Formats: sequence, structure tokens, C-alpha cells
Amino acid sequence: MRLIVRSLSELCLTAGTVIVLFVVYVVHWTGVEAEGATVGEIGALEERWARAPVPPPAPETAPAPPPPPPPYEDGEPFAVMYIPRFGADWDWPVLEGTEAATLKKGLGHYAATARLGATGNFSVAGHRRTYGDPFKDFPELRPGDAVILNDGTTWFTYRVARKPYRTVPADTGVVDPVPAKSGFGGPGRYLTLTTCDPEWGSSHRLIAWARLEATRPVTQGKPPAFHR
Repeated sequence: MRLIVRSLSELCLTAGTVIVLFVVYVVHWTGVEAEGATVGEIGALEERWARAPVPPPAPETAPAPPPPPPPYEDGEPFAVMYIPRFGADWDWPVLEGTEAATLKKGLGHYAATARLGATGNFSVAGHRRTYGDPFKDFPELRPGDAVILNDGTTWFTYRVARKPYRTVPADTGVVDPVPAKSGFGGPGRYLTLTTCDPEWGSSHRLIAWARLEATRPVTQGKPPAFHR
């Protein structure tokens, strides 16, 4: 009997240790991993922008229509997002795709949705908790809050249209070109942010919709929305 009790006690202690280590990994270490990954992605993106060739002066005659921009590369960063509501130091890279490996390194663009700044619905997903907790404060978003993105040449300022909307994961219409529940009256240049709910679960989704308010060349400095 003593041997059985001792064995059960040791098993309980081992199981408890494993659980504690797992919690530490989920709560702390994934954040450390994400911080290193996001810094690396933003650094690589800024290096790429710095190496980009300067476009030649516009000719005096009417130029030919520019070629369409190249598609975003799967798993690669193409912009940096800033949300002043979440703090002055909140900045996250936006990568193409929403696969699990991609979302460990930053925010993910739904590949089937519009490009940044284009007509349609530019839609982005991010973790609520773990891997840096990018959208931890998602419920704090309010109408009029700015969501600002920089793609290396242009600042894009979107304004949140309404408080976050709660729905289920199967509600894929939230990233439609004109989401039915968004209150938008027709086609436009929109942004959708999505994350999990509740904070440590995934039974539901929180959605924030925004519309493009302004664009600004990066050569003119940060947009005023950073200070509002």
C-alpha cells in the first residue's frame, strides 16, 4: 500500500510539474519567441524598403499605366501596423497568410481579401493571447480609433467604425468585401481585424471594422492620427 501511495504521489508531482512548465511556456516563452520573431520581421522589412530603387522622375508626356503590384509572398511581411489605442510602442508586422506558423511571427493577412489600401476588405488576424498577445486589448477598441499601416512608401490611416462585434468562427462573412454586419452601405476601402474570444479560448471571434480615412507618402512623415 505504501508503495502504491508513494508511486501515485510521484506521478502527481510529475504531472503537476509538467502542467506548470506548460503554463510557463504558453504565458511567457511564446511571448519571448514572438518578440524576437516580430523584431526580426520588421527589421527585414525595413532593410528591404531601404534597398528599394528610387522611381525615376515622371516623364513630361503621359506615362503608360503602371504595372500591377506583385502579389504578397506567402509567409512574408509587407507592412507594419500601429494602433495608438494599444500604446505608443505597439507595432506589429503584417505577413501574408493566416497559418499557425505565420501568426507566431506577427499579424496575418487573409490572402483571399483585398490588398492594403485597395477597394474591398483588407482583413487581418492576430492572436489575442500567446505569441506576444498582439490583440490582448482588442475589446478596448472604440469608434474613431485609428489603425495605421505603413508599406514602405505610404501611410494608410483607417478609422474604426464600431465597437468590436462578437461572432462564431464559422461566420466567414465578416471578411466579405462589404460585411453584412459592418454597417457599411456599399463598396469601399475597408479593414477587418479578427481575434479569438474569450481571452484564453477560441469558441468565438471578436471583429473590428474600419474604413480608410487617408493616405500619406512616407516622405511626409507620420500621419496626424498618431497623435489623436
